[in-house]
Amino acid sequence: MRIPHFVWALAVVVALAAAGFLTRASWLPWLTAPSAPQSDDDSAPAPAEPKLLKLSPQARRNLALTSKPYQAQSYWRAIEVPGVIIDRPGQTDRVVVAPAAAVVAAVHAFPGDIVKPGERLFTLRLIGEQVQATQAELLKVAREIEFTQQQRARLEELKKTVSVPEARFIELDIQIKRFTAAGRAYRQELLSRGLTAVQIDGIVAEKFVTQIEVQAPKANGARRAAALNDDEPAAAGLEVEQLKVELGQQVNGGQLLCLLADHRALFIEGHSFQREAPWLARAAEHGWPLGVEFAEDASESWPALSSALTIRHLSNTVDPSTRTLSFYVPLTNQSRIHRRDGRAFAVWRFRPGQRVRLRVPVQEYQDVIVMPAGAVVREGPEAYVFRQNGDLFERRPVHVLHEDRSAVVLANDGSVRPGLDYLAQGAAGSLNRILQAQHAGGGLPPGAHFHADGSLHIPGK
Repeated sequence: MRIPHFVWALAVVVALAAAGFLTRASWLPWLTAPSAPQSDDDSAPAPAEPKLLKLSPQARRNLALTSKPYQAQSYWRAIEVPGVIIDRPGQTDRVVVAPAAAVVAAVHAFPGDIVKPGERLFTLRLIGEQVQATQAELLKVAREIEFTQQQRARLEELKKTVSVPEARFIELDIQIKRFTAAGRAYRQELLSRGLTAVQIDGIVAEKFVTQIEVQAPKANGARRAAALNDDEPAAAGLEVEQLKVELGQQVNGGQLLCLLADHRALFIEGHSFQREAPWLARAAEHGWPLGVEFAEDASESWPALSSALTIRHLSNTVDPSTRTLSFYVPLTNQSRIHRRDGRAFAVWRFRPGQRVRLRVPVQEYQDVIVMPAGAVVREGPEAYVFRQNGDLFERRPVHVLHEDRSAVVLANDGSVRPGLDYLAQGAAGSLNRILQAQHAGGGLPPGAHFHADGSLHIPGK
């Protein structure tokens, strides 16, 4: 008997259904959608570290932001010590005293005036008995010399006719020598009292001196003598600092008349602690130049200092009250001249009492990158600088070797490329805050990054 075709088809369907039921464990998961794996940590993934920020030209101008490439260089780590400008002892101040007892008849120079060596300061009317007596003695000695010389001349004429003992001539010559020596002594005493050679010669002609001129002292040594040919009086003269007498006042010999000052050569007196003495001694021994910052100094209106500042010497005593050690740095002053009422007046850049901050070098770093203090920002142990590429700024981590108030020293380890990377010179803290804000708001397009050659790549552009 032949089986119909539909029976065979039904049997195949039943067999396939049974096989599917028996193998359901293997094919059933294919028909269901896979579920996301469950994480043991329910917290959201940490966002990517922000690196790029964009600033408009207006924003850069508001921040006064500029960029430039930096070159590897050497840098001296230094300690900062306070100091003060002082007079240079024995050179800055000069005193003028009365040479003899007198009355101040005229004052020719006043505080602020600049006087050249030999210029009149005071006219004094002599009242001391000693000067008058010395003048009388000089005149007496001069007359004795004339009388003795005349007597010897008469004996010379008499000798032509009669015999004159030779001992008489010897006696007269001895008297002339004695009177001449006395006259030289009287002249020297009058010169020390302020009389000029012309006035002393006038005394011999019976013109007694009743008043003298007190003049500005002459230059000290070759240093000041070289300046005497300068056209500006401040370069060769002295400034009247204080008057100590009044017109008509009676003064005694040796009494102070005025104080003169030469502010061209000053000292910076630094004050350091005893533990810093080895560093100071080494800087003085090697002549290392010091950094200096003058308080209340308009440096932009003055020329740069012509020479480096170095330590001349260290004090060998410690101040018992402050427990500090002093050291001294020579300072050449600068001045400007203005004229009023026919006189010249000087305006000095540096003045005694002015405060100074000194930077004494103690250690040298080689092959480093030196940036302004405001160009580096810190976040915990990390330090960053910002590299500019058009309107974009990239934050880059750096290794800080040393930092102080004015500068940060970075290791030249490839974090930035000397001479190639343009680095922001300031406002690093502001840039970092802007970067955080832009990153929180979406920031730059996804996938934007810098290539190794410094170019920016944005996908799709």
